[in-house]
Amino acid sequence: MADENENITEEPTDAVETDTAETEAAPEAPAGPDASLSPVQKRAWHRQRSGTTTNASKSIEEKAEERKALRKQKAAARTRRRKQEREKQAAKLGAEAGTDRGTPKPEHEPGRKQVRQGVVVSAKGDKTLAVRIDHSKRHPKYKKIVRHTTKLYAHDEQNDAGEGDTVRIESSRPLSRTKRWTLAEIVERAK
Repeated sequence: MADENENITEEPTDAVETDTAETEAAPEAPAGPDASLSPVQKRAWHRQRSGTTTNASKSIEEKAEERKALRKQKAAARTRRRKQEREKQAAKLGAEAGTDRGTPKPEHEPGRKQVRQGVVVSAKGDKTLAVRIDHSKRHPKYKKIVRHTTKLYAHDEQNDAGEGDTVRIESSRPLSRTKRWTLAEIVERAK
């Protein structure tokens, strides 16, 4: 019986040895993830195989530094792109030098009077003109020409200008509730 007990004890050890030998001969990991895994589990499986780690192992400060560096990098790229777009637009406008690009912005420096040119809409008031100023510029996004009108009141000391005249007016101190402009010159008389 002692021989039988020895055989019984030896058999399981032999079986264990053969099982380990079979597992060593088998491939360590299958070629792809199991089909029964969820997408999240599949991604985790791939991460384990590729050796990459998740962001959970990084501290808050490290994440903040990475985010700051990425933002700085994107800002620099954005600045370069916008500069190239401006240069491209300037080159395009240089090629179209003869075309109308709308009313240019009026020049204004501190200490200099602002000057506008427009058409007299009304000269009925005593020493007062109502001048219509037309602006037109191309819309930056839609490229359609947008027209805009402003009505300014100007002081005309001699009552020279009449309705329909093209006049140039310049800024002045407030002369009444609505008058902040004076007549500088009459550019063209109405016909």
